[in-house]
Amino acid sequence: MSSVWDEFSDISGVTADGAAWLASAGAHPRSTLALWEEQPDAPVALPCGSVFDVVNVPALFGRRMLDRLWDEGAGTGPVAVFRGRVLLFAAPGTAQRLPSLLAWEEWGARDARDCRTAAVPPLLCHGTGDAVTVPPLTATAPAGARWLVAPDTRQPWLPGPEVLLWAAVRAARSAVRISISPSPDPDAKVYDVSRRR
Repeated sequence: MSSVWDEFSDISGVTADGAAWLASAGAHPRSTLALWEEQPDAPVALPCGSVFDVVNVPALFGRRMLDRLWDEGAGTGPVAVFRGRVLLFAAPGTAQRLPSLLAWEEWGARDARDCRTAAVPPLLCHGTGDAVTVPPLTATAPAGARWLVAPDTRQPWLPGPEVLLWAAVRAARSAVRISISPSPDPDAKVYDVSRRR
């Protein structure tokens, strides 16, 4: 006999084990699983801090971070997109530690002359005392709410604060082009000297 998990695990990548891992973050995991059995397209708010933390970034910058994590780094744990933001599921404690690491890197300083990352968006860290809305488990989710890397095991690898700091710094460096030449004068006359005799 097939279950609802068999029906949509192939579509979204969320498996029964992945759903059980997500549900274990809440106070009543069996109730959450029962809700998903009845309505697999229902988004659910889950608390952060015990099973996972979440680093929440704007979509474009989140894509750059994902590129760094998968192309040059260790990969990611589960990743979702919700309301135009990328939600990177991270190891518990990341929300507490990552902001101090970002401050050490002068992340988001107000004066661009004193900081090489001033143009980079702030990263929102959700940890103990916070909750996030996870996308539905099915592919028929509302527009913009979906899993990019779906939970598929009861013990997924979750990046810690150092890994996410590395990815954010690399993504910021790729977004900001630095030139050692002075900016060109728009009123300057330019002559083509490549054809001199």
